[in-house]
Parts: sequence; C-alpha cells; structure tokens
Amino acid sequence: MPNTVQHNERYPDITQSNKLYHRALPLIPSQTQTLAKGPGQYIKGVAPKYLVRGKGSHVWDADGNEFIDYNMGIGPLSLGYCYPAVDEAIKEQLQNGITFSMMHPLEVEVAEYINALVPHAEMVRFSKTGADVTSAAIRLARAFTGRNKVLCCGYHGWHDWYISVTDRSKGIPQKIADLTHTFNYNDIDSVIDSIDHDTACVILEPIVSEEPKNDFLHLLREICDKNGTLLIFDEMWTGFRLALGGAQEYFGVKADLITFSKAIANGMPLSVLTGRADVMQLLEKDVFFFTTFGGETLSLAAAKATLLEMLAHQVPQYIASQGKKLRTGLDTILQQEDISFLHCRGLDCRTMLTIDPTINNPLALKSLLQQEFFKRGILWSGFHTLSYSHTDKDIDYTLKSYREILIYAKRAVQEDIVQSSLCGEVVEPVFRKTSNFHTKPKTETDGKK
Repeated sequence: MPNTVQHNERYPDITQSNKLYHRALPLIPSQTQTLAKGPGQYIKGVAPKYLVRGKGSHVWDADGNEFIDYNMGIGPLSLGYCYPAVDEAIKEQLQNGITFSMMHPLEVEVAEYINALVPHAEMVRFSKTGADVTSAAIRLARAFTGRNKVLCCGYHGWHDWYISVTDRSKGIPQKIADLTHTFNYNDIDSVIDSIDHDTACVILEPIVSEEPKNDFLHLLREICDKNGTLLIFDEMWTGFRLALGGAQEYFGVKADLITFSKAIANGMPLSVLTGRADVMQLLEKDVFFFTTFGGETLSLAAAKATLLEMLAHQVPQYIASQGKKLRTGLDTILQQEDISFLHCRGLDCRTMLTIDPTINNPLALKSLLQQEFFKRGILWSGFHTLSYSHTDKDIDYTLKSYREILIYAKRAVQEDIVQSSLCGEVVEPVFRKTSNFHTKPKTETDGKK
C-alpha cells in the first residue's frame, strides 16, 4: 500500500518514480525543467521524483504516496492545488480559446487589477517566466538611465546578466559578466561601496530569509535616488503572498520597477513587469520586449480568478496566520528540546529552517531531516511555503512530526551518526560556488568611480 500522511512504518516505495527517472536520464539534461524540483534537491533513494496529482495542500507521487506539500510548486500554488474557482475560470476560457491573433480583453482586465492593487504599478506588461521580466527590467533600467552596471542581491533567473555571477556561467562573454556585481543583504555599506555613476539599477528580492534591519530598504531607496539609479524589486516570492501590494505595501518602500510571477496565477505560467510610467513607456518604441504568449488567456483567466479570491478571502492574512502558527510552534520545539544548531527564519508567509553552517556537513543533516519527513508524509526541502489550502490539521500534524524528527536529529548530531543514518544520497547545493558575489565593480582606469 502507498504511504499516507502519517508516521509510516517504512520509507515510501518509489518504484514508478525510479522507472520514469531512468527513462529521463538519456533524454533530459539534469532530468528536470526546474532545478529546485530536480532529483538533486531531494535525498535520492528515499524521495519520490515525480508527482502526478495535487489537491489543496496535498500531493500524490507516481507510486500513489501522499504528502503535505510545503513547496507548493516552488511558489506558484498560492491558493492550493486544483482550486475550484481558478480551475473553473480556466475551463470557461478554454471553451472560447487559448491564444488569439489579436489582443484579448483579459489583458486589460488583469492589468487594471494589478494597477489597483500594487503601489506605483502605473503600466503593466505580461510575460511567462520570472527571468523574462527581471531581464526586461534590467534592459529598461539601462535604457532609461543610459548606464550599464547592475547590482543584485538574491536569485533572479537564468539570463546572462545575472547567472554570470554563479558557477554556472559558461557561455556568457566576460564583458557581460563584468557588468553585474552583488551586495550583501542588510549591509548598506556594501551598496555604498559598490554603486557608482554607471550603475543603472539595484535589483533585489526584498526579503528571502532575513528580515530587513536598520531601515535597510528605505536607505537603499535613498541611495538609489541620490545616485540616479533605479530600484527594482524582484517580487517572485513576496508578490501577492506577503501582501496584495507586495513588499512595497508591506514595508512602505517605493520601487521604480517591480516584477512578479509565481503566486499571481495559482500555478499557471504568467509573469508581470510593472512600475513607473515614465520608465515603462520606453517599451512603446525604444525597448523591445514582446512575446507571442504574453497574452495567453488561460493564464490571464487564472490570474483574474486568483486575485479575486485573494481579495474576497484576505488570503495573504490567512497565509501569514497559518505560517505564524507553524513558526511559533517550531520555535517552541527548538527551545524546549534545546536545539541551537537550527533556526526558523523569514516572515510568517514563508519561513525556512536554517542549519548552522559551522555544524559538520549541514547538507547531510538537511538530507536526514528530509528523509524523515518523507517517511511521515511531508514534502519538505527546508522552506515552509504556505497556501490558502493549508489547514490547522496540516499545521498540527507537521509540528508533531517536527518534534519527533528534531529529537532524532539532535541525537544523530550529538553522536555524529548523521551520515550513517541516511538511507540515500546527500542533497546537492543549487550553486556549488560563486564568483563576483559580494564584490565591488571594477573601477575605471583613472581609479575614479
């Protein structure tokens, strides 16, 4: 019998997952279309590799095993799997067509919702993926300012301007790589030391796991204004989850350009570039950013339905409430069990369990935790990405599992048996090393910035 959401006697049977995996090996590089969903991010030998069905906050794999999902499609499932109002909107639009030879009214309707909900969303352009719109934002910033350099903080997609700062940068000309540099989150001095007269924009995820401190985002806004540099918020994770108006609304900080994806369409592929009209107007003639599928109607119908549901049910507040229950409960367990090498960080809508980097082989410990969560019917990779479908029953069961697993993990750490307790291979880091991280841009030959 397949495992269910309970403390199962054995680890899940993954026979069918492995058969599919072996079929993919010679055909699909890395065997996945999304790195965070790939086999390297889960403990091989224990974790399933293919999911075939989802409902609410639960998913079922190719072997029929059931799990509470805390990844939610790596972010897009803000309402939950097979959410009725969204599915019905997609079905209704499907009867009338998917992609047309001219524009569709949904383009206007969804743009109007974004304009009404998101601060400073004066003009709107749609695309399909987060990398599309962050790269378009960089091009716009360069066109508007007449400058070349980019300062970034966080993850921003696969395009040349960003991925050149990671170890997966082959195929990118060095001259392109030299134009992008990074700064430390919550370290305003690293921004001051790096920004110069050729910096077109500063782009960052407003929050990942660490909350802004000492007015970091507000000071960043001031520095950009003083330097004539555009501030871009990459809100793939914070948009429509942190608040309906995103990080700008939540933190009270204005960005010049804002990019969204993930939560806006509850799993359908849609991304958004929006911001100041004087910058966005360059898309009329000067800057080219068009795509055949930007006006694809199933995704726009899903977005409209998702936004209406979020408004009707105050979804960001619910997600934060459920996330707070999970976070508070987890903090209590860590304190009661005197576990100091693990910490729950982030905002309530999306927290993550971090491992003290000084501990022996933190990736092995993460693998052990993940292994035990799979045994108990929980799909976990370190994050707690909440949706409107996560119930009190889900949270209560997860905290019960956390207590059991953390007691076991503490003993494994104390006895130095983490590695020997694994039934599979250790998970892989996304980027094994980085270059250009936390470095200053090259100065000009005269030594002046």
